[in-house]
Amino acid sequence: MYKVKVFVTLRESVLDPQGTAVKSSLHSLNYNEVTDVRIGKYMELMIEKSERNVEEIIKEMCERLLANVVIEDYRYEIEEAVAK
Repeated sequence: MYKVKVFVTLRESVLDPQGTAVKSSLHSLNYNEVTDVRIGKYMELMIEKSERNVEEIIKEMCERLLANVVIEDYRYEIEEAVAK
């Protein structure tokens, strides 16, 4: 079994109004050291071993459902996990 951590973020070229709002709020709380905020999504998936390559499965899931590849980038980390 694999534990997969998927991180999805807006592409650098895409405006992030939610990140801008958080940055503004941080500045209003006197955290002026913050120069930029980008908001994203984090998902954990448990995937059983199969005959298919786990990386192939994850890329397919990200590109078909988990990320909007037109405006978002994704990355993932794969760990071997013990089934519970």
